[in-house]
This record gives sequence, C-alpha cells and structure tokens, in this order.
Amino acid sequence: MPAVPVHPTLRPSWGWWRWTWRTLVSMRTAVALLCLLALAAVPGSLLPQRGVASDPNAVPQFFVDHPRLGPWLDRAGLFEVYAAPWFAAIYLLLLVSMLGCVLPRSLRLWRNVRARPVAGPPRLERLEQHRSWNIERERISDARLAATSALRAARFRVDIDRDEVRAEKGYLRELGNLGFHLSLLILLVGVGYGKLVGFEGRVVVVEGQGFTNTRSQYDEFTAATLTDLRELTPFSMTLDAFDVVYANSGPNLGQPLVFDATVSVTKGTGAGAETTIVRPNEPLNVDGTKMFVTGNGYAPVITVRDAKDNVVTSGPVVFLPTDQNYGSSGVIKAPDAQPEGLAFEGVFLPTAATGTAAPISAFPDLQNPQILLTGYSGDLGLDRGPQSVFVIDKSNLTQLSVDAKPFQISLAPGETVELPDGRGSLTFERVDRFVNFQVAYDPGRQIALLAAILLLVGLTASLTIPRRRWWLRVVESQGSARVELGGQSLTRRSLPDRDLRRLESALAPLLGDASDSLHDDRRYAHVRD
Repeated sequence: MPAVPVHPTLRPSWGWWRWTWRTLVSMRTAVALLCLLALAAVPGSLLPQRGVASDPNAVPQFFVDHPRLGPWLDRAGLFEVYAAPWFAAIYLLLLVSMLGCVLPRSLRLWRNVRARPVAGPPRLERLEQHRSWNIERERISDARLAATSALRAARFRVDIDRDEVRAEKGYLRELGNLGFHLSLLILLVGVGYGKLVGFEGRVVVVEGQGFTNTRSQYDEFTAATLTDLRELTPFSMTLDAFDVVYANSGPNLGQPLVFDATVSVTKGTGAGAETTIVRPNEPLNVDGTKMFVTGNGYAPVITVRDAKDNVVTSGPVVFLPTDQNYGSSGVIKAPDAQPEGLAFEGVFLPTAATGTAAPISAFPDLQNPQILLTGYSGDLGLDRGPQSVFVIDKSNLTQLSVDAKPFQISLAPGETVELPDGRGSLTFERVDRFVNFQVAYDPGRQIALLAAILLLVGLTASLTIPRRRWWLRVVESQGSARVELGGQSLTRRSLPDRDLRRLESALAPLLGDASDSLHDDRRYAHVRD
C-alpha cells in the first residue's frame, strides 16, 4: 500500500518550535501569565480551602450552607485551588516564561552595568547641551586632563580615546533594572520552595498544658509534598496564662483590648525554659517555625464520677465558641463509667443572660458563668473507629431522664449534681481558657521577603536615578584647535545644570581670553547651516 503523503504545512518544523518558545518567553506572555495566576488565586481567597489548619471545618460547612453550588465548585477544584493541576500548570508556565524572559534580559542589563562609555555622535552640536570654544594647541592636553578630573570627581565613569573624553553616569539605574527583573524570578522560586517543603498545623492548648512540636501533637496538620516530618524544629511550650481584657462600654463593647498568651518555651533538649508573650501580630518564632494566636475560648473543668464513686474523667473540656459573646458548645465523654458509659453535651455561657427565652451569653468575659448540659448513657462507640472530640455518636445511647423528662442541668462553678438512677455525679470545678495556635513553617517567606525588598529597591533606583553622558572632543586644524563639549540624557529628564557648570569651571582657567567666545551652539545654528 503506498504511503500517504503528508501535506507540507503539517510537517513538524523547527520554526514552529522556535516561534512557540519565543512567544512563551516574551515579556508580554510573562505579564499575561502573571495576571492569569493572580486571577486563578482569587477563588482561593474567596472560598474556603481544604487543608487549611486555621479553619478545617470551613469546607464541610460550605457544603451544608450551599448544597447545590458546593459539588459544582468541588468538581472544578475550587476548594483546593493551590493544589489543583490547572493552577500548577499556570505556575509552571509562568516560571518557565520568567526564566526564559528574565535571564537573557538580566545578562544584557549586567553587560550594560559593566559597559564603558560609548563614543560620541559625529555632531555634538545636535545634543541637548553643547558648548564650544577655541583653545591654544599647547593647552589641549590640559583641557582633557581638567575635564577628566572634574568628571571623575562627580563619579562619572570616564574613558579617554585619542581626541575624545567619554563619560557616563547613572549605571545604578541599570543595576536597579537588573534587581527588579531578578526579584520577580526570586519571588516565584521562594513561593514555590515554601509550598514544597513547608507545613501548617493547628493545635488547641489549655492553660497549664503544653505542646511539643511533633506530628502526633497536632489537632490538624497539612504537610507539603517534600515536608520531612523527622526534621520538625525541636521545641516545646507551655501555656502559662491567657489574658484578655474586654471593652465594657462604648461602640467597641465586648471587643478585646488585651489579647496576650504567656508561654514558657524550651528550645531543643537540655535547654532552659524562656518566658515570652505571644500576641495576634507577634507570633512565637523558633528557628523559622511560627506559632500564631488565631482564636481562644473557654474550657470548663468537669469531674464525672460513676455509680461506684470512681472518677472516670476530670479536667478541662474545650467548648468551641458559637457567637461573638463566646457562647460555646461542647461534649464530655466518660466511656469507662460503670455500669454504662456516660456522655454529656451542651453549652457554656461566660455571662449567662437572665429573662431570655433561649440561653445566651450577654458578654464575652466571665461575669456569670454557667454550663447547661443534657446526659446520655450506653456505648459511646469509641471502639468502632476514630471519633471527633466535639461529636457524640448517639446511635447506641439513651438519653438520661427524670420522671420521663430529659435530664437537663444548669451549673455554676463549684456546683455538683447527682445523675439520675444513681449513675454517679458531675461537678463543675472552674473555668480555664484555651488558645488556638496556628503553627506554620514556610522557608520560602524569607526568600519572598528578600525578593520584595529587591523589587522595591530596584524599581526605585530605575525610576529615580538619571543616566547621562558627556563628551569632550578636540578638533585640530592648521594653526588652531577647537574644543567641543556635549551632553545627552538617556532618560526623559533633562540634563542637570550642575554638570555643565562643573565642567565650565574646570575648563575656564585654560581658556584665558578665549573664554569670552564660550557660547551655546544652539543659539548659532543658523551660522553653522
């Protein structure tokens, strides 16, 4: 069977590859990809994201609030924007484009920084500033030397070539351009590196308790692709106290004025503890691993005794805030109680309001603390798999009751209640506070910060530093010599007058009577023509 001929326009060609590569590495494409990346990151800022330790329940709650919209957004990967293949593709294309665009441009800028002053144009009188005068032939060398000294004193880069003195200033402008272009590339590398080796976690710590930086200690932990769990920064901390002062009046009623977590930190093994204060904008920083205060709440201290008067659970129980006045919900589990396991759920009110239809808190501080609970007995189901500490599996539980009514209690600190049917007792001991810490390690932040500083410095230098050139040329003829001085600005700014005045002052002693002939050739253009 004869081979089917391929149309010439369909044959692969190196020209198409070159065109594709040149298009990809062009500055226009890089800017377009940068805008596309910023646009692709918008859903990551507006929508809750999976794997964010600061709010792990945000995505499930979004599905509850938007049961129809949630699945469609999930199919597009909008709840995992920064891990989505389409976001990674845009980022990689931008990185390749910036490499191909910035590196060659940076090499050219580096050559410009090191370049020597160029030769002047054939006709210096056409430049922005020009002066000329006649001079005695024996003073030509002195004129060149005086101009060279004056220009070098003004920090010009000077070259002397035969009958011409060349000078240029403002190379820091090109160095600023170089820094600006490299900063964009460094920024991309820093962000990518941080996302590959960093991690983010969340941990709840109650007053008097501690935390050690190991994977098992985290309540939520999100590791990057190359995170080495064996290399986590070794440190431990204890929450000594958490101090909050709320505004008691005015438009900011109930807003926290003081928000300080006093912690004792031990860095490494064998080191002593150091006491420090962690605030919302002042995280604890241990060798690049930072602990941020992202939330707080109350942890009532509850003691439960079973029918045999044995303490089956005792200690602080974290109740999660549900409103701005820190009305909180939580559960208490006592699976080892005899003859059956016990469980309680309810709300904690730091300032219980009186005379309201529903239990609410009127103020976030502890002014009238109360805990409202209802109880259950039976198999808590802890042996059937992992279970949230904030949820009770009621499938095998029976609600406690008194006179055929659900058992419900309201306790203040220090009060004890007997459980129905002789099942034991429950004591509300006191109220402790807890702090929600977000722990993050992102080594790319330092790189990104360096890139941001380099970008600002480079951009400022490229916009504010003027670049300019001066030439002094000697034209000899029979029996006479003529010195021409010309200056040119390489930016939109005009040449500063101080350069011209400096050169005129340096050359004036060599002119003698000829200084009277010094003139601006632009005023005598009609004579030359």
